[in-house]
Amino acid sequence: MTYCVGMLLDEGLVMASDSRTNAGVDRVATFQKMFLFQEPGEKLFVLLTAGNLSVTQSTISYLNDCIEGKIEGQSLMEVTSMYAAARTVGRALRAVWEEDGPSLKAHDIEFNASIILGGQVKGGQLRLFQIYAPGNFVEASADTPYFQIGEVKYGKPVIDRIVTQKTSLAEAAKCALISFDSTMRSNVSVGPPLDLLLARRDSLDIALQTRLEDDNPYLREISRLWGEGLKNTFEAVPDPDWTF
Repeated sequence: MTYCVGMLLDEGLVMASDSRTNAGVDRVATFQKMFLFQEPGEKLFVLLTAGNLSVTQSTISYLNDCIEGKIEGQSLMEVTSMYAAARTVGRALRAVWEEDGPSLKAHDIEFNASIILGGQVKGGQLRLFQIYAPGNFVEASADTPYFQIGEVKYGKPVIDRIVTQKTSLAEAAKCALISFDSTMRSNVSVGPPLDLLLARRDSLDIALQTRLEDDNPYLREISRLWGEGLKNTFEAVPDPDWTF
């Protein structure tokens, strides 16, 4: 399993992913889920992947091969809009389905993949998309400025309460990491290292990209303070005034 979140804010973009895969209690491994395609000053695309690892890895390889001209297909580096970029990633997913889908189905394996795509093309707007296994997609908006994929349920409540389009990059990054702490606390199939990327609107470049390991001091401090804060808040809420 995995957990990824992308946030589209007035200030810019926050993208975060874990790196754990789980094919059983004795088959836990670390694989990157964040992928960057960039032409500084011209194009910036960040992809977060969840689902069947063979499908998502094949999709990323397909996109790279198109860029390098090894196979025929639309290159991300040639698109002129984020909409075209989302269509390109969707076509890559469909190409992998055409190649692997029938064999997976014959072995009763679900073609399961979802991708968050965020970024900007020079002259266009910073945009965020969630792309599904069939290659179709939806776009983030002011009403829903973030997407999650993978093991989403544990981290969703804190994001719903905190994040709006006006949230700062720093606060959104903090909220994203708290959502990861909540998820990792409740689901062992999500785990570090965590990849975090921030990009400022219209910069067409990365403001921060880092990998946080399990022993990262800030991650540990978040976990401690968030846990203590929840406990203190719970104790401050009055008990129900009921007769038992």
